[in-house]
Amino acid sequence: MPDFPNTVIIRSIKENPKKCSVMPLKGKPGITLVNYPVEKAMILPNYIRLSAEGPPLSSADSDKGILLLDGSWRTAGNMEKDFASIPPRSLSNYKTAYPRVSKLGTDPENGLASIEALYVAYVILGRDPQGLLDNYHWKKEFLELNTLPGS
Repeated sequence: MPDFPNTVIIRSIKENPKKCSVMPLKGKPGITLVNYPVEKAMILPNYIRLSAEGPPLSSADSDKGILLLDGSWRTAGNMEKDFASIPPRSLSNYKTAYPRVSKLGTDPENGLASIEALYVAYVILGRDPQGLLDNYHWKKEFLELNTLPGS
C-alpha cells in the first residue's frame, strides 16, 4: 500500500462542531485536523488544496498531500488567503447532498460539503475512502447522486 502524506484539514473555529462533517475524522490515522486560525504558519510542500476554483484534481496528483479548508463558503474564502501558495484543485460534475441554505448567495454551483469533497478526492487519487462517510447523515443520498470513478 502506498504511503501518502497526511490529509490536513483546517477547520474554522467559527463553525458549529455539531454541524461539522469532518469532526468525526478527528483522531483517524492519516488525517490531521487543525483549528483556524492556525497558531503558526504551516509548511506543506507537495500538497494540493481542494478548492472551488483551479485545475481539476486528477490521478496526476496522486503523490500529493491533500489540504482541505473546512468552513462556510464565505469563511473558507477568507481562509484561502492564508494558503494561497498551495496549488488549488477543483472537483467538478459532482452534486452535494448537504442541504445548503446560504442567505448570502456564497455557495458555488460546484460546492460540496467538506466530507463529500474529501471522499471524491480520495477516490480520484486512488486512496481508500472507506470510513470517511460513516458518520455523514447524507451518505446514501450523496452516493446516489454521484457516479464516482471506479464505482
